[in-house]
Amino acid sequence: MPAPRTVLLTGAAGGLGTLMRELLPAYGYELRLLDLLPVEGEPDAITADLADKEALREAVRGVDAIIHLAGISLEAPFEKILRANIEGTYHLYEAARQEGVPRIVFASSNHAVGFTPRPLGDPPLDPGALIPVGTPRRPDTFYGLSKSFGEDLAQFYWDKYGLETVSVRIGSCFPEPTSVRMLSVWMSPADGARLFHAALTAEDVGHTVVYGSSANTRLWWDLTTARALGYAPRDDSEPYAEKLIAEQGELDPDNEAHACLGGHFVNKPPIWPH
Repeated sequence: MPAPRTVLLTGAAGGLGTLMRELLPAYGYELRLLDLLPVEGEPDAITADLADKEALREAVRGVDAIIHLAGISLEAPFEKILRANIEGTYHLYEAARQEGVPRIVFASSNHAVGFTPRPLGDPPLDPGALIPVGTPRRPDTFYGLSKSFGEDLAQFYWDKYGLETVSVRIGSCFPEPTSVRMLSVWMSPADGARLFHAALTAEDVGHTVVYGSSANTRLWWDLTTARALGYAPRDDSEPYAEKLIAEQGELDPDNEAHACLGGHFVNKPPIWPH
């Protein structure tokens, strides 16, 4: 696929959106920003709700691709998740279909498979022990359930309308990992930009699901489908391991939050504050 020039970035005021709007222009993208809240320092950003179909259709008009990060990123009552993440993602796909946008990069989540048992063993794990993208979805929250819906919606829009999507099951994208669990699912911001760039430019993706993380020594999941897009991660969480393990201890397989891929989302999920 020719490198898209103009990309709509939804959720541009959020944590991941802020990181990506700083990093992606270096790949040659002109970003059109959208968020429910004003984007600090970006007077031309579009402030709109995903429920506003007219504003959304105008926002997607003329773009070459969309990176969809907007929505609730923690647990919340189902009614809030329904409106923001499920209905909102549907409205975005409909606007993209109506305006002929050829590709969406959808921010899915590891929480779509959060109740999957994490692989056990000393790192690095044998490739055969890594969790594949084809593992049955086992969402750990209403939030994770909404990401499962998003993946199915993406598949439907590919099969029905030919709108391509790369669904990225993001781990934890922060400047550095902050927990022992995060050592296995961390994606550095630089690797996040590399992965989004690969997802925007790879040929013939149809609907492709990938895990989003760096090449961590303690990796739990299989990055094969991400690498097939041309993603070449350069970072590893291991330099942070000694300090975090000294502070927090090793993961305990008898602790449900440590035994499942989704971590504390399976038993004490963080609640969306808004």
